[in-house]
Amino acid sequence: MKKKKNTTAMLLPLLFIFTMLACEKNEPINSTTPAYQIKASEKLSIPAEIELPINSPFGNARIATYYATGVQKYKAQQKAGSETGIYEWVFVAPQADLFDVTNKKVGTHGAGPYWALSAADSIFAQQFTPAKTASPDANSIPWLLLMPKTGTTPTGVFSNIAYIQRIATKGGKAPATAPQGLSDTAVVYYTAIYRFTKKN
Repeated sequence: MKKKKNTTAMLLPLLFIFTMLACEKNEPINSTTPAYQIKASEKLSIPAEIELPINSPFGNARIATYYATGVQKYKAQQKAGSETGIYEWVFVAPQADLFDVTNKKVGTHGAGPYWALSAADSIFAQQFTPAKTASPDANSIPWLLLMPKTGTTPTGVFSNIAYIQRIATKGGKAPATAPQGLSDTAVVYYTAIYRFTKKN
């Protein structure tokens, strides 16, 4: 009888551990976290239009990857070549927070466009000529390949960056309904992954 009690006492902790492990495995994966989105983006196929140059013989090296969540801002303007009172949306600027693979907010993204982690870590960008864009999702803003803005100096972690890619975009497109007046504005929620790469 004593032996049976001892065996039961030894098995209870093991049963508890196995139960906890089983529960952990069955927990749902939160696909909305920055960490999940960044990891998932590594499996994406990058369109040729925004692929990085090979840069032989040494290639490129990714310096940082961030998940952005925020808005794309638009304003109304007179539609070119149209009669008075016909308006269209024009892009103004992004406004977003940047998160790293640990789900920590690390910086901001705004008009310029710029990305900043601190006063000592920032970069401004511009389009290539001609622009390098791709639209894998017709309902979202395009994916882009950008370069550091001429006349600006990237600093800190961004100091050697040669390319900025915007991929995995969701949302952010201008409203489908045209503005009714010149004072109209719109902010449209979006998310994206930004990759920062240097030449080796």
